[in-house]
Amino acid sequence: MTTTPSGTRITQALSTEHCLRLMSAARAVTLPQGQRLFDEGGRADWFWVVRTGTVALDMHVPGRRSPVIEVVGSDELVGWSWLFPPHRWQLGASAASEVRAYEFDATAVRIMCARDPKLATDVARWVGRVLARRLQAARTRLLDLYAPYGSGGSW
Repeated sequence: MTTTPSGTRITQALSTEHCLRLMSAARAVTLPQGQRLFDEGGRADWFWVVRTGTVALDMHVPGRRSPVIEVVGSDELVGWSWLFPPHRWQLGASAASEVRAYEFDATAVRIMCARDPKLATDVARWVGRVLARRLQAARTRLLDLYAPYGSGGSW
């Protein structure tokens, strides 16, 4: 089981006040295994914080089955494209197992952020930390796949 790195959990990244405000734009959902959350290029109107289960992030490859590039689990953010124009998904996602999550209305959260610069800054930092961690993980996976000696070797 993977652990969520410090600073990427919503409860670590945001104050209690900001967490409660964001939760006002959320609802608890249960997603059956295999359900698509979103497809690459679609409108990013929602995002999720996983409570239990796992979500597979995948990338469209023409003429092939979409490969899974990462699996996210408990306390992790699913979806970041909702925060940045043009608000279109950069990847796809589906429930790899039954998932219980909080589903957030991205438009409502963007409106809250527009009205409260401190909240906006905290949300942007949270999402930025998640993105930085995922980029580092993707770099390591690419090195393992394509570097002459894996991620521990030199070029």
